[in-house]
Amino acid sequence: MPATWVVVRIDGCHFHRFSELHEFVKPNDDRALNLMNSCAVAVLEEFRQDIVFAYGVSDEYSFILKKSTDLYQRRASKIISAIVSFFTSTYVIRWKDFFPQSELNYPPSFDARAV
Repeated sequence: MPATWVVVRIDGCHFHRFSELHEFVKPNDDRALNLMNSCAVAVLEEFRQDIVFAYGVSDEYSFILKKSTDLYQRRASKIISAIVSFFTSTYVIRWKDFFPQSELNYPPSFDARAV
């Protein structure tokens, strides 16, 4: 719909298992939270013409696009796939920056939806 806010919400898939296997510190692992924040900042920078705000909690992040955005002609599936794939690949690339002593045992995955 034109002239409406678009919110893309990213959520970690099976992140409870992922965090256990990678031995995240409970209840909140600062390294994991800082990695998520770093990925969110990268998304903000990559889509700076269109995203006006981001908010994160745990393994979830929401990105709010301008009411006037014409990113991918406002096609939800294209917006979702571009943002979630960029976030996920950034997470993998930056893993060692935040977990220098830990191997990434398997790649994380995130799902996303737009509202």
